[in-house]
Amino acid sequence: MSAATPPPPPPPFIAPGATLGVMGGGQLGRMWAHAAQQQGYATAVLDPDVNSPAGAVAHLHVRSGYLDAAGLQQLAAASAAITTEFENVPAEALQQLAACRPVAPAAAAVAVCQDRALEKAHFMRCGVPCAPHVLIETAAQLAAVDAALLPGILKTARLGYDGRGQVRVASREELAAAWAALQHAPAVLEARLPLAHEISVIVARSAAGEQVHFPPQHNLHRDGILAVTQVPAPGVSAALQDEAIAAAHRIAESLAYVGVLCVEFFVLQHEKGSGARLVANEMAPRPHNSGHYSIDACDVSQFDLQVRTMTGAPLTAPRLHSAAVMLNLLGDLWFAAGAHPVDPSEPDWARVLALPGAHLHLYGKAEARPGRKMGHLTVTAASATEARAVALQAAGVLGIAAF
Repeated sequence: MSAATPPPPPPPFIAPGATLGVMGGGQLGRMWAHAAQQQGYATAVLDPDVNSPAGAVAHLHVRSGYLDAAGLQQLAAASAAITTEFENVPAEALQQLAACRPVAPAAAAVAVCQDRALEKAHFMRCGVPCAPHVLIETAAQLAAVDAALLPGILKTARLGYDGRGQVRVASREELAAAWAALQHAPAVLEARLPLAHEISVIVARSAAGEQVHFPPQHNLHRDGILAVTQVPAPGVSAALQDEAIAAAHRIAESLAYVGVLCVEFFVLQHEKGSGARLVANEMAPRPHNSGHYSIDACDVSQFDLQVRTMTGAPLTAPRLHSAAVMLNLLGDLWFAAGAHPVDPSEPDWARVLALPGAHLHLYGKAEARPGRKMGHLTVTAASATEARAVALQAAGVLGIAAF
């Protein structure tokens, strides 16, 4: 028998001074650019929005569509390596860029994350359970749905995030109406599960195969949008956290993933003494909203690791030096309660910043709109109890519901 073919060697280290590129110009790209610049790199952003948050801080802003050949050529010519800041960048564009530059994560991995059906199939191949579900692409599949999946949540197979493209359904009639409202797009129906907690695990994997991770984060969603993240994760046992970490590592390994990957999990309620159970919900091929606390509470942030994975730098395990609570700051905070006035007003940042351990991050977006992510506030403290107490004070000042 011939020996197995060894894996190809990882690309050489890209030293500071080079230019790194990112597809997408939102707040994740902005925070990535800050991390890259702190490490000595120049940055290039491709985004069609002239007012993109990342474009405003990058050395080069390529203003073009994500599949525009000239724009892609300009980004590739300027960059030594390229990443993405959101999962809906066309995988085709990443594939084109990879023909001439290192791209992390690879198009194939991003394509799995872009499709809920492929994503769930991948979880199961990795031995990671997910919610009972079925793919609906035809009227026949709709009619054949197992009654055990109701009540459920109908989700578009592609292009859904922050609660978009999702409809709760309790009956076959509601399911049919919801699928029609989604324009009969390919969709996944998931059974609704008895949830105790929602947690996430962020891992980083290098081209050489080394992996590191952050501690699991406890997440609270409101209207499908992340509202609060707490670290360490309250109410989640060490054994369950270890199980989530191991599952996230298996998923990244099986994708041959290079970059930062977030895997979201549901922790199910105890049932008849059987103990809590863990199921994978979805994954994001990029830094994640639930990991923003790492900028202030860890010695290495998720954005630092994103830069390291794309440049071939060594990965060091991040250390949590402070307990943290992260509050998502939506555009609703700029408007009075009830009917939204025409003119927004700034929240009382001075009162918030007077609180101990408060770290304000605003994303440079010119216009506040309800539901729009405008920034986040991280509260750090010596203990989780203290961090939560101060974060509740901040929430009260800002008009965010208690948690």
